[in-house]
Amino acid sequence: MDKLEKFKSHLKNIGEISDEDFEKSINYFQEIVLKKDSFFIKQNQICKQIGFVLQGTLRTFYSNQDGEDITSCFCNENNFTTSYKSFILEKPSELSLQAIEDSVLLVINKDNLNKLYTESIGWQNIGRKIAEREYIVLEKYASVLNNETAKQKYLRLMNEQPTILKKAKIEDIASYLGVTRRTLSRIRKEIAFSN
Repeated sequence: MDKLEKFKSHLKNIGEISDEDFEKSINYFQEIVLKKDSFFIKQNQICKQIGFVLQGTLRTFYSNQDGEDITSCFCNENNFTTSYKSFILEKPSELSLQAIEDSVLLVINKDNLNKLYTESIGWQNIGRKIAEREYIVLEKYASVLNNETAKQKYLRLMNEQPTILKKAKIEDIASYLGVTRRTLSRIRKEIAFSN
């Protein structure tokens, strides 16, 4: 399946979009390539695009007052990604989005996205459903962070996003789970020992 067919298939899984609407809309998107460690958006920049990950993985993080990077999300293939607050409000982003491996994205800027919403009920529906999904993901992450032990969080990551464990740096996984690198090493040993 080529990249555009993959994108169309994903959209049709979200909501109804006609082939005609898809063909009209594709000119609003452009493909970008991010090399490993390069940024889609940096903290304090205004995010003007939303991206669909065709290939690769991005990490979303922010730097705290001590200058430490805190990972809040990993975004795999077939997912949309952006700094949503910055994109919607057109204010500087509190987050950075960085490729943790060579990645390919289809991106659209805000003006073109608004044109799609004006031109197509299908795109309005898809936009609403994507926003709903993002809210659910955010609420789930907050619940997991506050209600699960570090070991439970790690086991959840193993089940839900196993490829992250191979692609991401150990310190990024630790910050995503809200634990120290040392605690993560201990958890991994416990899990390995119990299997």
